[in-house]
Amino acid sequence: MTDPVETTLYQRLGGEPAVRRLTRRFYELMDTLPEAAACRRVHRNGLQLPEQKLTEYLTGWFGGPQLYIEKYGQPMLRRRHFVAPIGGEEVSGWLICFRRAVAETVPDDLATIFMPKIEALAKHMQNRADDSDDTETQLN
Repeated sequence: MTDPVETTLYQRLGGEPAVRRLTRRFYELMDTLPEAAACRRVHRNGLQLPEQKLTEYLTGWFGGPQLYIEKYGQPMLRRRHFVAPIGGEEVSGWLICFRRAVAETVPDDLATIFMPKIEALAKHMQNRADDSDDTETQLN
């Protein structure tokens, strides 16, 4: 008897086209939803590069090719985001966009597998108290 081949979340989602669809929708929402305005301001140089990086990161995180690590090394996401002020409003806007993009592009049974980890990661990214007014730094 042979062992069944393990199917990754990346494969179950639909591979590269599905991850691209998710990240594309996420950044469309970030660019248009008023609730995401604070999060959007962090990306003053545009959303194209952040969308590419998130697609590459999620591809590997979901069990696909490690595109992000091949290009940029270990993610160390919190450290990489220290250049941008991320408070509660930015985290909240990011999560609103991500939850909605997932709801629109990912089957519920798959979303329940990874959303708790995504939500914890988003909250972990907060690097400033909400009373700070440091809005000059940007992230790409």
